[in-house]
Amino acid sequence: VQAFTQERHETDRFTDSVEAAFDTARRRNRARASLTAIIIVMVFGAIVMVLWQGARSVLEGNMTAGVLSQFVLYAVLVATSIGALSEVWGDVQRAAGATERLMELLAGESAIRVATLPLALPALAQRGNAAQAGQAKPTGPANADGQAAGADHTIGDIRIEAVRFHYPSRPGHTALSDFSLHVRAGETVAIVGPSGAGKTTLFQLLLRFYDPGAGRIMLDGIDIAQADPAAVRARIGIVPQDTVVFSADAMENIRYGRTGASDEDVIAAARAAMADEFIARLPEGYRTFVGERGVRLSGGQRQRIAIARAILKNPPVLLLDEATSALDAESERLVQTALENLMKGRTTLVIAHRLATVRNADRIVVMEDGRIEAIGSHEALLERGGLYARLAALQFGT
Repeated sequence: VQAFTQERHETDRFTDSVEAAFDTARRRNRARASLTAIIIVMVFGAIVMVLWQGARSVLEGNMTAGVLSQFVLYAVLVATSIGALSEVWGDVQRAAGATERLMELLAGESAIRVATLPLALPALAQRGNAAQAGQAKPTGPANADGQAAGADHTIGDIRIEAVRFHYPSRPGHTALSDFSLHVRAGETVAIVGPSGAGKTTLFQLLLRFYDPGAGRIMLDGIDIAQADPAAVRARIGIVPQDTVVFSADAMENIRYGRTGASDEDVIAAARAAMADEFIARLPEGYRTFVGERGVRLSGGQRQRIAIARAILKNPPVLLLDEATSALDAESERLVQTALENLMKGRTTLVIAHRLATVRNADRIVVMEDGRIEAIGSHEALLERGGLYARLAALQFGT
């Protein structure tokens, strides 16, 4: 506000809001006072009427003083009850408004439907602890597909077949159009392209935050639309570009990747993500409160927390959405080393705008307007020309 010198504008906006709230409260109090006055008049009017009629009847000998006392008592009880009912009716009206919204929420249904009898994904083998995840070595020389020899070739296989998708909020804009891609188990595939090409949309479909309008996505030979979404997401670890850090300490933020993990596993994951060095310098170490949305941490520190969280989860599939975008050059080199160790033996999809970070990927997929423009290695795409060569020329100056 101060940087854009909008103090006067924001003060006026706040003043208008306060005045509107004050006017509403005044109208409410006027209505309440009017109703209270009406109730008081009715109550005392009823009592006076009973006393007047009763006094005449007592004087005429048609009623005893005891009966009159009973009538007065009944009149007071009835009048008091009516006054209480008016208060209760106001509470009922307020509750009715809130209940209407609650019923709308309860009646809402997710667009992601779980199959009545979901298909089971292939069983996972034991993958080791977090320290091994960040320091794993390749199991042998790479084969023709760019996979490590000896790796499990069935877990982490992704096949996307003729997928077409548009967001519900933008039905006229196609985010992905006839998109087909096969990512073999253990392969590292980089996805590059201009902003709005559909790269992050692809990740959201893999996590089944949305279902495609056409086509299907297969994970380990199973259509994810026929599997339990929780089982699908349990196999995928993600490091998003917009890092989510909760209002908790560093230990609990990393442990969110695997809630049953021990403190030793959390610390091992932090070391693998090169986060231990800055966490150890915090006032209370891993028990330091990091603030709402991690406001006490820098952007690079928040991103390393997210990487440690993914390392702790130790999934067979990794989705990296600009995982090093908020790091300085030195931190990026350290985290890139940790990520390279983490990616070994796993299926990894990497979104990157900086091409230098994906030059060593097994394959690079170039996207534009929701379609695949080209697929190949860094050198092959440079020789081919087109969008990738133009992007490389802009970034590398050649």
